Amino acid sequence: MTIDRFQQAAEKEKYVHSVFTAIAHRYDLLNTALSFNQDKYWRRFAVRQAGLPAGGQALDVCCGTAMLTLELARSVEKVKVTGLDFCEEMLAVGRGNIAKSNCCEAIELVQGNALALPFADNTFDCATIGFALRNVPDIKQTIAEMQRVVKPGGRVVSLELAKPSAPVFKQLYYLYFEQILPLLGKLGVGFDGPYRWLPESLRRFPHQSVICDYFTEVGLKQACYHELTGGIAAVHVGVK
Repeated sequence: MTIDRFQQAAEKEKYVHSVFTAIAHRYDLLNTALSFNQDKYWRRFAVRQAGLPAGGQALDVCCGTAMLTLELARSVEKVKVTGLDFCEEMLAVGRGNIAKSNCCEAIELVQGNALALPFADNTFDCATIGFALRNVPDIKQTIAEMQRVVKPGGRVVSLELAKPSAPVFKQLYYLYFEQILPLLGKLGVGFDGPYRWLPESLRRFPHQSVICDYFTEVGLKQACYHELTGGIAAVHVGVK
């Protein structure tokens, strides 16, 4: 990585941290409202693709408020799920969500960096990341780290916003996403800024076909993706 790219990555990490620190207290409510309640369906679909076995171990990278972490813990019996995030404010909300569930014994939350996961090679049966790959400073490095810590035969799964291509629907979606959603987000958190990053981050994020290529390039096999809700979201899957 060149000095310029390193500086850009550091600046992005600092900015994204500030965004999620600011919206942590409203993140779950706004996710559900702004996605028209589709986020719950998307998470369930992603967990099914992860193939977590009963009694297995899962890692949820950039777990935020632990909603995907909880979905993993509920999916099968006697699992151990580790959620990792770099934002303490998001983790604090996640701990509250877990405390209200019946999954307390199954989940551990830790603070850490997605670009340098603090786990040994071949530790987990699957690794997931939800709505966060477009926010990391280095997408391919994050996928490579997830691949590293997953056992052979295990799966790496990413749930992320995507770029729909259907005519008319595409135009309506971007009108909502770029013009209306930031205003609704402003009303939700009480100030402008954080939810303007959402459309900006998607504009900068590669198309879902390119992300699929990244999965292959880091060594994952059978890389594929599923477009959900008309291509608003995509779930990528690769096998180690």
